Amino acid sequence: MTLYEQAKARYEALGVDVEAALAKLEKAPIAMHCWQGDDVRGFDTDPTKPLTGGIQTTGNYPGRARTPEELMADIDMVLRLVPGTKKMNLHASYAIFDEENGGWADRDKLEPRHFKKWVDFCKQRGLGCDFNPTFFSHPKCDPLTLSSPNEETRRFWIEHGKACIRISQYLAEELGQPCIMNIWTGDGFKDIPADRMGPRMRYKAAMDEILSEPFDFDKVKPCVESKVFGIGVEAYTVGSAEYALLYAAQNPGKCIPLMDNGHYHPTEVVSDKIPALLSFFPELALHITRPIRWDSDHVVLLDDETKEICKEIVRCGGLDGRVHMATDYFDASINRISAWVTGLRNVQKALLMALLTPNDDLKQLQDTDQFTELMVRQEEMKTLPFGEIWSEYCRRCGVPEDGQWFPMVQQYEKDVQLTRC
Repeated sequence: MTLYEQAKARYEALGVDVEAALAKLEKAPIAMHCWQGDDVRGFDTDPTKPLTGGIQTTGNYPGRARTPEELMADIDMVLRLVPGTKKMNLHASYAIFDEENGGWADRDKLEPRHFKKWVDFCKQRGLGCDFNPTFFSHPKCDPLTLSSPNEETRRFWIEHGKACIRISQYLAEELGQPCIMNIWTGDGFKDIPADRMGPRMRYKAAMDEILSEPFDFDKVKPCVESKVFGIGVEAYTVGSAEYALLYAAQNPGKCIPLMDNGHYHPTEVVSDKIPALLSFFPELALHITRPIRWDSDHVVLLDDETKEICKEIVRCGGLDGRVHMATDYFDASINRISAWVTGLRNVQKALLMALLTPNDDLKQLQDTDQFTELMVRQEEMKTLPFGEIWSEYCRRCGVPEDGQWFPMVQQYEKDVQLTRC
C-alpha cells in the first residue's frame, strides 16, 4: 500500500470521499493576479514613477518583468508549478499597445483590441480572464477619481469604468468563461474631512453610470470592493465596507460584493463574513491576501485565516459557482515567481483541507449540541496525513510536489530573471 493509499484510508474511515475531493478541487478556478510579476507597474504609464492611490510595493528584488513578453514568460513558469484550474486576472493598466492596435490610448479610451494579445495568451493555455479598472497611478487622480468634485476628472474615470465593462464582455465572450470585473478606488482623505457624504453620493452616481453600460450579467460580473484606508487616505475612505456592501445589495443583477481580506480592521475576519453574505447574495467574489497590521498584501500563507476562509467557501457551497476566488498581493522583496507559486499553492492546500473535512458530520454534532465531540474531532483532524493527499493531487495535475518546485524557480531566476538587470 502506497503512502497515498494509507492516507486515503485514514480519511475514508471518517467518511471522507478523497477522490471526490480531489476531483472537485481540480475544477475550482482561482484567478492569478498578473501584478505580482512586475510590482503593479503595468504598461500604460511611466514605470519609474511611484505608485499612487493608497498602494505601495516594497522591495527591489532583481528580475522584475518589464515588458508584456517578460510578464507572460513568468506567468507561464508559474502555470507549470501550480496545480488545478487557473484564470488570469488583469488590471486595465496592463493594456498592450503596439502599431497593430493603433498605439497608446489613455484609460478612458481603452478598447478590447488593446487586450487581444492577452486573449491569445489565455486561449493558448485554456485560461479564463478576470479584469479590474485601474483607478490609481495616473495623472488624472486628483487624488480622487469617481468621487471627485471635479466634473472633468469624474467624467474621465466614469468613461474608464464603462470602457472596462466593454473589455470584460470581450474577455468573457472570447474565452467562454465569466469575467469578474472588480471596481476598487483608493478615494479618500489623509485627514478628517468636512464632508463625508458628498464624496459617497458622487461615487454612487458614478457607479450607477458605469453600470448603465450594456453587458450580459451571465458573462460579466461587476464587483464593488471596499477598503478601510490606504497610504495618504488614512482618515477617510469613500468606498467603505458599508458603502460597498449596500451598493451591491441595492443593485442585484448588476453588481456583486467583493471582499479582500486585507481591507478590514485587524480584528475582523472575512471567513466569518462569507456565510453572512451568502445568506443574502447568490454570488460573491474574494481577493485572498495576507495583511500584516494593514493592507500590506503579503504572500498568502497556509495560516489560520486562509484555512478558515477556504473552510467557509467549501461549507457554503462556494465551489459550485457562488464564490469567485482570486489572489491579490505584490511582494517585491523576494523572487516574484516564488511569491506567486507559494500563495496560489497555499490557497489550493487550504481548499483541499476543507474538502477533506467531514463537514456534514461535524454540522450534525453542532446541531445536536454535541460540542465536546465536535471539539475533539476538529482537533484530531489537524494531525491527519494531509501532505500525502496533497502530493497525490500535484502528481495527478502534472506539477512538482512540495520540495521539488523551488529549485526550478532558482534555475529560472538564474537563466532568465537575472539577465534583466
